[in-house]
Amino acid sequence: MESSELLGTRLRLLLDLLDDGVTALYPSLGLEGFRPRFTPILRQLAAEGPASIRDLARAIGVTHSAASQTVAQMAKEELVTLSPGADARQRIVRLTSRAEALLPALDREWAATSAAAAELDAELPYPLSRLVDEALEALRRRPMRDRISESARLL
Repeated sequence: MESSELLGTRLRLLLDLLDDGVTALYPSLGLEGFRPRFTPILRQLAAEGPASIRDLARAIGVTHSAASQTVAQMAKEELVTLSPGADARQRIVRLTSRAEALLPALDREWAATSAAAAELDAELPYPLSRLVDEALEALRRRPMRDRISESARLL
């Protein structure tokens, strides 16, 4: 089987390896129960203050659904609170004092993770960060569903 046939599986494995490496450090930083996917939202709220889920999704580059799911998990961990926004559909997300107390440890972890990512990029023949950016741009120009549809017509 060609490696391109396993692209999604291999990408999930890569993400698991990256996330598992970060997650393994959290207990030593006093961050039990914390997940890597919480960090972008927490950092965005710390930098810009309370925001709607839609604004958070846009700021960190994920779908509204992904941001909403992550915020719900963060609320269960008492890292954020939700309150009604300007209209009934909007919810405003705010950091809790528990989340604010974690910021110094998360800032240290973020700096160390960024340095480790730069080291990984330097080991590769082509920086992973650049490849990911280019792949995202290519898929924005022509989504995977269009590519699959075109390939299916050729079969």
